[in-house]
Amino acid sequence: MEKTYKILLVEDDESLGYLLSEYLKMKQLQVEWAQDGSKVMELMEQRLFDLIVLDVMMPHLDGFTLARQIKDKHPNMPFIFLTAKSLKIDVLKGFSLGALDYLKKPIDEEELVARIMAHLSRLEKTVAAPIEKEVISIGSYSFDNRNHVLLHEGESMRLTARETELLKFLVQHKNNLCSHKDILLSIWGNNDYFNRKSLNVFVTHLRKYLEKDPSIKIENVHGRGFILKVNQ
Repeated sequence: MEKTYKILLVEDDESLGYLLSEYLKMKQLQVEWAQDGSKVMELMEQRLFDLIVLDVMMPHLDGFTLARQIKDKHPNMPFIFLTAKSLKIDVLKGFSLGALDYLKKPIDEEELVARIMAHLSRLEKTVAAPIEKEVISIGSYSFDNRNHVLLHEGESMRLTARETELLKFLVQHKNNLCSHKDILLSIWGNNDYFNRKSLNVFVTHLRKYLEKDPSIKIENVHGRGFILKVNQ
């Protein structure tokens, strides 16, 4: 039996929210529509969701602030932004907060569903994929990829789902060049300009997490990709 995914749609515009929620339901997705961002955290305590579609420009609580709250309390919850804010700085800010995608209004309903299903499919494959080791050694760090945790001398750092995917990919190819294209197609599913910018943001996150061990370095090979170098 095919799984029915549960989507939380956070959109304050009544007309657009109704249109999108009804369209998603037509595509056999279970949809909970929240018009007020300030109610979302309470709602997430009551119900389980597979993915959140999050508007940025909302009264009371904007989408970027809400995304931070979601990430703090539910670090593995995937979410995508749906917004009219299309400046590069807004797009990069969205990705830096851990968003899987950033869709600009006006949005085509079919494209929204296609992107939702593509992300859910990739996330499910990541969870279902066989894991050779639950805990992997990276220099003086221990990487618990199943639980999205990086450990160093008793200190625990919680990673987002996307940070975990990226670090796992680099570890699997450590000391070898990982091209931008291979990383993006494997993890983001799309090798475009904004996803490349998003990749750079996540590499910056990982560098900060790994900076306590000087034997570890994520090297940028200009115009080609990245190498996770671990000196044994």
